[in-house]
Amino acid sequence: MQVTFLGTRGEIKPKSKRHSMHTATLFSHEGSRVMIDCGETWLKKIKRMRPDHIILTHAHPDHAYGLKEGAPCPVWATKQTWKLLDRFPIPKSQRRIIEPYKKKRIGGIQFEAFKLLHSIRCPAVGYRITRGNMRLFYAPDVAWIEKMEKALKRIELYIGDGATITRPMIRKVKGTDQIFGHANVRQQLTWCQKMKVPKMIVTHCGSAIVTHENKAQKQISSLAEELNVAVEIAYDGMKL
Repeated sequence: MQVTFLGTRGEIKPKSKRHSMHTATLFSHEGSRVMIDCGETWLKKIKRMRPDHIILTHAHPDHAYGLKEGAPCPVWATKQTWKLLDRFPIPKSQRRIIEPYKKKRIGGIQFEAFKLLHSIRCPAVGYRITRGNMRLFYAPDVAWIEKMEKALKRIELYIGDGATITRPMIRKVKGTDQIFGHANVRQQLTWCQKMKVPKMIVTHCGSAIVTHENKAQKQISSLAEELNVAVEIAYDGMKL
């Protein structure tokens, strides 16, 4: 299985040569091409990626609005996400349902959606992705992973949210303990340490990474070294 980071920029104004397109990742296996997320910068550019399937994490513009004029292939999303995108001109024959915690084989690759805390209005999921002996978890927008122990069990690679490195971006709904927003990179590295995940790749990059990547790389590497977790910042076009 090959993993290609098609885009690595979050919903921010700054961009660079290495972080230009909204976060999207392509999983290729034996000729099948599965794309996760398709943000607004992908509008009119999706066909050139030649996806056989598109899977969405949630309905925010930087993850789904590349599809607001339609899709070139079947699109998979949760029922909640489809309700929010119902106006998009995607025919029912192309709309496929992902149910959290139920394994689904798409393009020869196994995907299992896990609910994330991230947005109140646009509920998000992350994906446990398995092919052969390779197990990874993909959560480009996340404040917390529900059922984290199950989600990250025996995971070899965690692909996570780079919106912020150490700055707090977690908020609480007024009058409740419900959180939303973005876990910073340091927090996600502690999840990896606790769950014995050996490596994290940072995508969905925020301004701190996009505008000062060398400085950000040093800071993130220092945090990762303290926690004994390998780390790498993804960039547009990077392949694994």
